[in-house]
Amino acid sequence: MTTEASHPLYVPLAPLAAPRAEEPRRRRRPPVPPARPAEPAAAGSVRPAEPVATRPARPARPARSARSVRPTDPVAARSARSARPARPVRPSAVPSAAPALRLAPGRLRAGVVAGAGAVGLLWGLQARPSARLDVLFASGAHLTGLLAGYGVLVLLLLMARIPAVEHGVGADRLARRHALGGRYVLGLIAAHALLALCGHAVHTHADLVTAAGDLLSYGAIAAATAGTALLVAVGITSARSVRRRLRHETWRAVHLGALLAAALGFVHQLAGPDIAGGLLTRWLWSLAHAVVAVLLVWYRIVVPVRAALRHDLRVAEVRDEGPGVVSVLIRGRGVDRLRAEPGQFFRWRFLRRGLWATALPFSLSAPVRDDTLRITVKALGDHTRRVRRLRPGTRVLATGPFGALTAHRRTRRKVLLLAGGVGITPLRALFETLPGGPGDVTLLYRASDSSSVVLREELEAIARERRADLHFLLGPSDGSFDPLAPRALRNLVPDLAAHDVYLCGPPAMARAATASLRRAGVPASRIHSEDFDHA
Repeated sequence: MTTEASHPLYVPLAPLAAPRAEEPRRRRRPPVPPARPAEPAAAGSVRPAEPVATRPARPARPARSARSVRPTDPVAARSARSARPARPVRPSAVPSAAPALRLAPGRLRAGVVAGAGAVGLLWGLQARPSARLDVLFASGAHLTGLLAGYGVLVLLLLMARIPAVEHGVGADRLARRHALGGRYVLGLIAAHALLALCGHAVHTHADLVTAAGDLLSYGAIAAATAGTALLVAVGITSARSVRRRLRHETWRAVHLGALLAAALGFVHQLAGPDIAGGLLTRWLWSLAHAVVAVLLVWYRIVVPVRAALRHDLRVAEVRDEGPGVVSVLIRGRGVDRLRAEPGQFFRWRFLRRGLWATALPFSLSAPVRDDTLRITVKALGDHTRRVRRLRPGTRVLATGPFGALTAHRRTRRKVLLLAGGVGITPLRALFETLPGGPGDVTLLYRASDSSSVVLREELEAIARERRADLHFLLGPSDGSFDPLAPRALRNLVPDLAAHDVYLCGPPAMARAATASLRRAGVPASRIHSEDFDHA
């Protein structure tokens, strides 16, 4: 069933009545001068817009019924399939802008490794071979210090929200690599400090405590020590057990201290022998820090402010979609210039009390239409509960789009979309816009019960319009029957191994589904997911 609504984002896809038998149409002929007999159209002439019906009309086929569910299964599996002939995806559903520039994950990895190699080469060119213990300690301290300084730059670059990096790698992958890189950087800093302390103690024939006090008397080393303390605080608050107990604003404020830590470390590096030893080295190191600083300011401050002034985004409407779930329609000027693709998300900052200080990552739950963006939000915490109380006219700052869960990852003709809970939002937009004929696109939606299914009527309308398979997998997560088990997935999608899979849902569901897909024969390279806990 298709619902009617006033907003253009909810315009029905098409009438759902069974198609009527068509009468054969007569072929149109171009006008013929009266003095000459009729001739067939010449090559290259304009043909009629409608094709000629040469076959007799066929009666309408009855609609295929939904797949039956065995009463013994505690999980209800429902399929929706249309009897209407397939129609191409509407052009208005797909952004018309040129595709965004994307940096492939392999190229990013190669660039980071090449930079680390250049830092190692810089150290090697200045190293002086020696068997003295203090020189060996000092050489190790210089290498770990240079690599730690380079690592801090890489961490800042990964979180600069550069569109080409975000679109090519994905925000969740970047966040995970940032977290893993942070552990390596803290390890390098600890090794640098310990090696420098031991080297100074051996060189001055002093104990470690005296050597530590002597080193802290140098201003550059004291600055580096303060920066290290800030980075340690960032690392502690990033641990999952600690982060869950902190407010997002507190966690964010501590993380901003990493910028000050990088500045203090830069002061220390300029005073060290490896960087201060040559004019070219000092210039290149300073240039690298300046480039990262400019990228951070540009993409995290200038671009969002410019977009807010250019597009004037405001809340147009808030609609109830189910228990604890609302859709927020956000309208602005020239929204198509944001080049948002189905499957991507923005970081939204709603300028009202209780929400303005936090940027919330929400996916687009529908393609961009008529300068309108839509997100669908489930109340899971303080901030998401406040979203449902937004009023029309509230100004919105949106940073993005971000994310790589888009059509560009597709490598196969057939696609399986696998959603869990509110993870349906990016997949709903893809379900409507991914090109394909009947049977090419399948959506499996896992939910605990029918009341937890979000945007159900829209999904059923899209499935009927596209003649796509739609299965609602309903039942408790701890039930005896697992609808995401490899055998169950293969029963629903017999040629599962030939599909690309787009996956979005709660972390536990996503991990279990990924393991099942791998056991069912789907290669890891064709399982595309995005974890918004890391976004």
